[in-house]
Amino acid sequence: MATPTTVSKDKYRSYLSEEELKNTKWRAGPPNYDLVNKLFEEGRTKIWAAGSLEDQVQNLVKTWEMESIHKANPDDYKTVDAKKYVVGINGKRYFTLEEARRIGGGYNVFLQTSLPPALRSYDPDRETYESSQAAFKTVFPRGFALEVLQVYSGPPVIAYKFRHWGYMEGPFQGHAPTGELVEFFGTSIIQMEDSKVVKVEFFFDRGELLAQLIKGEKMGECGSNVASACPFMA
Repeated sequence: MATPTTVSKDKYRSYLSEEELKNTKWRAGPPNYDLVNKLFEEGRTKIWAAGSLEDQVQNLVKTWEMESIHKANPDDYKTVDAKKYVVGINGKRYFTLEEARRIGGGYNVFLQTSLPPALRSYDPDRETYESSQAAFKTVFPRGFALEVLQVYSGPPVIAYKFRHWGYMEGPFQGHAPTGELVEFFGTSIIQMEDSKVVKVEFFFDRGELLAQLIKGEKMGECGSNVASACPFMA
């Protein structure tokens, strides 16, 4: 798997050189991964050899995640073919790049659900990009780290197992922080054409993540837009 040639400012993500940080159009300013990189280094369970398949896949996933969350202009994406790209969760609906961006991307894509609205502890249909980012940055002030645990196949079809984790040090949807480690596991399949990602599929149980975020005592009633509706989360 070919590694990007761009010199990266961030040692775990490509395309974050000084020039790219300055010239790229960002949704909310250039990202800074210092805190989550520290969390990653302190809590990871695997250390992959530089240049190994696992190291390259981990870099690709982290870089793709960075671009999909933070870049405002699809023309600035380096990891994906913007015209062909689709992302799907648990084999159900697939979103084009434009559709994913329209619903707020990131958590609003990953936490899609068929539950009735009244039963949703997090409702991606009511959240925006801004409110979802504010909610999870509040819950995980040190970030929500990602590591690749195992790679089952290399490109052009990459299959791998991942782990996400962080510490619930802020409230979520009116539930008090527990301070506990929150983690969940899943698998993903990335399909590539001409060294670009054209399809990403994730398989995991969203309930395993959300159940850990609503364990804390209820602090009061809050609306969907957590950051604006709950003063303690502003």
